[in-house]
Amino acid sequence: MASGWDPERDAPADEDIASCVACGLCLPHCPTFRLTGRETASPRGRIAAMRAVAEGEAEPDGIFAAMMDECLACRACETACPSGVPFGRMVEAARAQVEPRRPAALRATRRLGLAGVFPRRRLMFALATGLGLAQTIGADRLVPRRLRRSSPRVSLDELRRPLPRSQGTGPVAALLTGCIMDVAFRPVHRATLRLLARSGYRAVVPDDPGCCGALAMHNGQPEAAREMARARIAALESADVIVVNSAGCSAHMKDWGALLADDPDWGPRAAAVAGRVRDVIELDLTGGRVTGPVAVHDACHHLNGQAVAGGAHRLLAEAGADLRHLSDGGRCCGAAGIYSVTQPEMSQALAREKAAAIVATGAPVVAVANPGCAVQIAAALADVDATVRVAHPVELLDEMD
Repeated sequence: MASGWDPERDAPADEDIASCVACGLCLPHCPTFRLTGRETASPRGRIAAMRAVAEGEAEPDGIFAAMMDECLACRACETACPSGVPFGRMVEAARAQVEPRRPAALRATRRLGLAGVFPRRRLMFALATGLGLAQTIGADRLVPRRLRRSSPRVSLDELRRPLPRSQGTGPVAALLTGCIMDVAFRPVHRATLRLLARSGYRAVVPDDPGCCGALAMHNGQPEAAREMARARIAALESADVIVVNSAGCSAHMKDWGALLADDPDWGPRAAAVAGRVRDVIELDLTGGRVTGPVAVHDACHHLNGQAVAGGAHRLLAEAGADLRHLSDGGRCCGAAGIYSVTQPEMSQALAREKAAAIVATGAPVVAVANPGCAVQIAAALADVDATVRVAHPVELLDEMD
């Protein structure tokens, strides 16, 4: 029987599907299965659905789409899997198959945001300015709650202040400023640049350092992700090291070689750049002393996508922090890109668990090295009236002397 995949679009590879032996060891590590107990909300169930489509026994229809959309793509199943099943790239490819079958209006909205706005710096700044003004006067309360919860706080003062283009001496460390990070987390960028300069690098902000394409790739738009990767590669490839302070972005950029492997012109360049990408928590940084208790939330893309979560703990411990480890086993906070908007109930259930784990540490600050996690956790802590500050590890290292 012919495969149910559209041959013109990315699809889960047969060998990847076959690598799953359905042992079930992933199940207790999957946040959605743990919350629901449904096989259809587990990695094993989702791979079974992919296998049915690949063998022509099913189609990537609405039921299939719901199964894929409910996945956080946290990749905890990959870390737990003894067979090395590459579930992250499988679910991304499955979503690429689903995308053309979505309602036209929804498809257009997703395309506009992920492929139209995020890669365009001027549009991002215009939207961020509008959001910042609305937050300043309280007009953002007119926005639906799930969108408001998922929106970062925007400082109009920070938007008006340009980032320094170059500082320090030594090997060139190019900072990916990105999309959301560039408009809502400027203090993190400033702290990163200062720490890089203090640590023996020439920290630079290159031209065209915008969206890496991670959100597009995670949400069924691989061609848009490839287009963004090419633009970023051209801007970054002259640097000795490419520094990223967003866990989701660094994980995606390290896969650029695979993303463009079939492109004879860009494939080798992508692989070379991907090999020089470093999440900022992987570096040896010279910062100030960090005193007092600090809880650490490990982003999924540090724990599972890159296996570098220990970097944040190392940096903070070396700076003298009293680290407080969360008791939730590194579970996803429920942010997961646009998941908090598309799956609000599941997202908020996970956020409540994360907030409880943070509050239980008794620490007045929690270190969070991913923008989506930071927004999600801040909202969850506010829901329970917890006065816990959410800060990126580099902010803590930069501000304490």
